[in-house]
Amino acid sequence: MSGFESAVERYAEVGVDVESAMAKLAEIPISLHCWQGDDVGGFEAAGSELGGGLAVTGNYLGKARTPEELRQDMEAALSLLPGKHRLNLHAMYGEFGGQNIDRVQIEPKHFEPWIEWCASQGLGFDFNPTCFNHPKASDGFTLAHRDAGVREFWIEHCRRCREIGDNAGKKLGSKTVTNIWVPDGFKDTPADRLGPRERLRESLDAVFATPLEHNLDSVESKLFGIGSESYVAGSHEFYLGYAIANRTLYCLDAGHYHPTESIADKITSCLVWLDEILLHVSRGVRWDSDHVVTLTDDLLAIAREIVANGFLDRVHIGLDFFDASINRVAAWVIGTRSMRKALLIAMLEPSERIRADEGSGDYTSRLFRQENLRALPWGEVWAEVCRRSDIPEGEDALQVIKDYENRVLSHRR
Repeated sequence: MSGFESAVERYAEVGVDVESAMAKLAEIPISLHCWQGDDVGGFEAAGSELGGGLAVTGNYLGKARTPEELRQDMEAALSLLPGKHRLNLHAMYGEFGGQNIDRVQIEPKHFEPWIEWCASQGLGFDFNPTCFNHPKASDGFTLAHRDAGVREFWIEHCRRCREIGDNAGKKLGSKTVTNIWVPDGFKDTPADRLGPRERLRESLDAVFATPLEHNLDSVESKLFGIGSESYVAGSHEFYLGYAIANRTLYCLDAGHYHPTESIADKITSCLVWLDEILLHVSRGVRWDSDHVVTLTDDLLAIAREIVANGFLDRVHIGLDFFDASINRVAAWVIGTRSMRKALLIAMLEPSERIRADEGSGDYTSRLFRQENLRALPWGEVWAEVCRRSDIPEGEDALQVIKDYENRVLSHRR
């Protein structure tokens, strides 16, 4: 008997159909963020320092320098990832032909090569306005800026991003999630907390004024950032209220809350009031540091909340990390595999049986069964997922990454 066959029997003993879980896992798309591949650099002809509370550390060899190289690296990562996927692209990654195209001049044509690539790879497409790394964001404010002219600039940028997302969604036959995050906040204690939030609400209303058929709007909060340690206009309470009032998606980023908070606990709270939400799955180490996602208890809790509550069709899963201290392709592979492993483990849980224990007040059985699951051989099931997808598993996958580094990445200077 093979290890997988033994695992099927072990899970059957606790009431879990492994084949059903594997089939369900294969249908869940995960949105891969382009910015892991080039350290949040983008391809604009002119730019400034990263800023906006963002920082990337490390200088590992092989950073993508062009759209072609970035797509090549993402294809290398995708070749090691089972299941369905999407591309998550920022506006600064358009293809502008070396021209100085400002953020309020971007059009769908600047992103056609990306859309064509998604079609060729069988990927969906998600999008983000880039409201940082720009002279008009140099003081830390965009949509909540006190200057009406600056606000209008960023409103127009976000409008255009929605149209680009809508165009991609129409062409690819899958709605684009266009997520808005802005860095707006104060380094030190503000005298006026209300004004920026009122301006932010008015700006968002202007951005979302035109309904779009193939685009899903999302707003993303943050607790603090570098340069906005004391106040962020787009707080959790602000954006949750806005999303509920305006029926947008709300983005829960795993690094955007207090270190003792978990977004897993927020998923059910938000979905009581909202139809859908977006996740940016990251790993904060002491702060919003966006480390590569690993198979932590926090990640397992996130996956369990999605699966056990039947939210797979209401939660859009995207990744958000950027680590330049290790091989960037490996970072994508490690993070995405970890997310998919967490979902698989959640699907191998007899959640109805454990809920029945809880419903009857039998908390002893609930705890026993929860802990017993930790020892079951989910790794054998994961190995079978990879085998059926003709994807190397374990050390074999690492060797593929090392070979790609030697053949491709090591020649970039």
